[in-house]
Amino acid sequence: MPKQVPPVPHGPQPIGPYSIAAEGGGLVFISGQVALDPTTGQRVEGDAAAQAGRIMENLALVLGDLGLGFGDVVKTTIFLADIGDFGAVNEVYRGYFDTAPPARSTIQVGALPGGFLVEIEAIAAR
Repeated sequence: MPKQVPPVPHGPQPIGPYSIAAEGGGLVFISGQVALDPTTGQRVEGDAAAQAGRIMENLALVLGDLGLGFGDVVKTTIFLADIGDFGAVNEVYRGYFDTAPPARSTIQVGALPGGFLVEIEAIAAR
């Protein structure tokens, strides 16, 4: 299957030259999400846990637009501005994966766009 860029009307819209999601070979790649309100496009303030909650809700919207759910997610990557936020973000993240959570990497980065504290990307399988 060649690459496709499906419409994602309910998730936050891109703030740069990229697609929210792209599909190919039975996999759906969801671009890194930050804590943006999908209705206003404005930043959601708060600590890393608050930002992670908004991000996971945004991922739910994107997955829903694509006819998928968290059970279809096979891999995530979490980018943290401060690895000290690992535990707080983990608590939020855990609430979205009841059983058989996906493979995951979590890394601390030098900085995230816009001064965000957390960014999460996902890969799902159809």
